[in-house]
Amino acid sequence: MKDLTSSDRPDTPITIVSVLLSIFVLSEVNYPFLTPHSQLAVFGGLGLMLIFLGSDAGPHIRRTTALLTGLCFGFILIQNEALFSQLWIDQRSLGERAGQETTADYLIGLVILLLILEATRRTIGNTLPIIALTFIAYAAFGPYVPDWLFPHRGYGWDRIVSQTVLHSQGVFGIALRVMLTYVFLFVLFGAVLEKTGATDFIIAFAMRLFRSKRGAPAKVAVISSGLMGSLSGSAVANTATTGTFTIPLMRAAGFKREHAAGIEAAASSGGALVPPIMGAGAYMMLEIVDPPVTYLQIITAAIIPAILYYASLLLIVHLQHTEEPEATAAQSDVPLSKPAGFLCATAFASLILFLVVGFTPFRAVSLSLLLVLLQAALHPDTRIGTRDLLAICKRTASAGVSLIAAAACVGIIIGVVTLTGIGSRMPGVLVPLAQSNLPLALILLMVSTIILGMGLPSAVCYLLMATLVGPILDDLGLVPLAAHMFIFYFGMMSMVTPPVALAAYTASAIAGAGVMQSGLAAFRFALIGFALPYCFVLNPELLLLSPDGGELAPSAVFAAVACTLLGIVPLAGGVTGQLRGNLHLLLRLLLLLASGLLLFARNTPNAWVALIIGIALTAAIALIPSRWRKNV
Repeated sequence: MKDLTSSDRPDTPITIVSVLLSIFVLSEVNYPFLTPHSQLAVFGGLGLMLIFLGSDAGPHIRRTTALLTGLCFGFILIQNEALFSQLWIDQRSLGERAGQETTADYLIGLVILLLILEATRRTIGNTLPIIALTFIAYAAFGPYVPDWLFPHRGYGWDRIVSQTVLHSQGVFGIALRVMLTYVFLFVLFGAVLEKTGATDFIIAFAMRLFRSKRGAPAKVAVISSGLMGSLSGSAVANTATTGTFTIPLMRAAGFKREHAAGIEAAASSGGALVPPIMGAGAYMMLEIVDPPVTYLQIITAAIIPAILYYASLLLIVHLQHTEEPEATAAQSDVPLSKPAGFLCATAFASLILFLVVGFTPFRAVSLSLLLVLLQAALHPDTRIGTRDLLAICKRTASAGVSLIAAAACVGIIIGVVTLTGIGSRMPGVLVPLAQSNLPLALILLMVSTIILGMGLPSAVCYLLMATLVGPILDDLGLVPLAAHMFIFYFGMMSMVTPPVALAAYTASAIAGAGVMQSGLAAFRFALIGFALPYCFVLNPELLLLSPDGGELAPSAVFAAVACTLLGIVPLAGGVTGQLRGNLHLLLRLLLLLASGLLLFARNTPNAWVALIIGIALTAAIALIPSRWRKNV
C-alpha cells in the first residue's frame, strides 16, 4: 500500500478518517466510554477504512470497500453497545448470543474476516494472510491432518467465524487491544516529535558527536537509527526514513554500498530493542508474560542488552572503516536546533518520569504528548499549527494502519489456536526435549522465530510465537521475562537474516547495492544480536533479573556484563577481519571461537579456564606482527 499522504489519493476522506482515528484513540484510551469490544470495533474499522481508501484500486472500489468495512464493523459496535439496544437482534447483545448466533451474525463475521485478510495483504504482503488461511484450514480439516500436526475433531465455518471474529478471543482480542492501548499512541508520539524537528535533532546531534571520529558517518547511522527505531518500532520503516540520510553519508565517506546498507539495516533492526519505547513488543509483553510484569520492569530489563548490542555495532563499524578511509565531506558541522533539542530531552525525560512515578504506559505517553505540544508552542521553530496537526494525524495513520491490519489478522490465528487447543498440545513435544537438552530447544525456538519473522513485523512475530509457545516458555525452567525477550530478539533479527531480510533489502534499494550482498552484510554486522539472547536467557543478570527470583547480586551483574563486553571485542574483529590490521580467514575464525568462549564462559563447567583461553587467544591474535597476519 502506498503512503496515505500520496497526492493521487482522495485527500479529504483520508484526512477526516485519520483525524477521527487519532482523536478516538486519545479519548477512548484515557477516558473510555465504549465497552472493550466496541472500542476495538471502532478502532479496527477506522484502520481498515484508511487502508482501503489509500489502496491502489480504482475510486469506485476504494469507496465501496471502505463503506463495506464501515458497515460491518459498525454492526459489531451496534450489537455490543447498550446505547443501541433497540437495534439488537433478538433483543440480545452479540455477547449474549454466543453459541446461538444468527445467520446475519455469521455472514457479517465472514465478510469481516475476508476484509481483514485483504487489508493485511495490501499493507504487509502475502505472508501473514497465508499463515492465517493455513490455520483456518487446520481448524476446518483437523481430522485429516497427520499425527505430527496434532489432529482434532474439526469445526464448521460457523464455529470458526464465531471464534475468530465475532467474540473476544480472536480479532477483537489481545493483539488489537495492544495496538489500541499502547502502540498507536506511541506512533502518534513519534509523529509529533518528527513534526517539531526533535527527530532531526537526533541525527544532527549524532553527527556532532562523531564528526571527528573514524567511521563517523557509520556511527551516526548506528546512534540515530537506534534512537529513531525505538520510536517507530519498525525496522523497515526506520531503514527507509533514516537510511535516506545516513546511507549517502556513509557512501560519501568511502564505505562500500553493501556495507553502508548492512550497517543501516543492522542499526535500524535493533531500534525496537531500545528503551523506553521499544516499538510494540514491550506492550505485548505486558499482556502475555506470566507472572505479570510492569512496563518499568520490561524497559529496565532491556537496558543492558540494548547497550551491548549498539556497543558491538559501534565497535564493528569502527574496525570496518580501517580499510574504507573517511572523506572530509563527512566532517562538516551540522547545525543543532536548541528548541528542538530541549523538546527531545523533555519528551524522553517526561516519559520516563511518568513511568517511574507509577502512571500506566498509555497515560504516561498521553501526558508527555501534552507536555511536548505545550512546549513546542513556545518557540516558532517547533510550533505546530492546524495544518501540522492534520499532517501528524495522517502520518500516524499511515504508519499505524498496517499494524492494525496485522494485529487483526494475528487475532484470527489466535482464535484458531484457542479453538483447536494446539497451543496447549505443543509443550508435550518440546518440553521433554528442553528438559534433556535446553540448548537444542532454544535453537529450535530461534529457528522457528526467525522463519516466522520473515516478512512479518517483529512485534507481530513475537505475538504469534508467544501465542504458540507460551506454555512451553513457562515449562523451560527459565526466567519468564528472559524467555519472552529471547523470542522478541529473534523476531527482530529476522529483519537482517537472509534470504528474507526486509530491512537489509530496503537499505539495498537506497544504497544501490545488491540485495543478497546487503543482506549478508547486515547479518554479519548484527551478529551480536544472535548471541545476546542466549547470553541473557542463560544469564538473566544481563536483564537485571535474578535466576531464582531472589535478591539480585551486583557482583553477578558485573560478571555477566564483563564477560559479554570481553566477548564483543573478538566478535567485532572476527566479523570485520580487522584487529590492529587485516586478518586471515583462519585468524577470524579463531576470534569467533574466542568470542564464544568469553560470551558463554559463565555457562561452562570451568568458567575461569574459558575466560583465560578466550582472552589469551584474542590477545595473541592482536599481537601477531602485521607481516604474518595475511599468511597465517
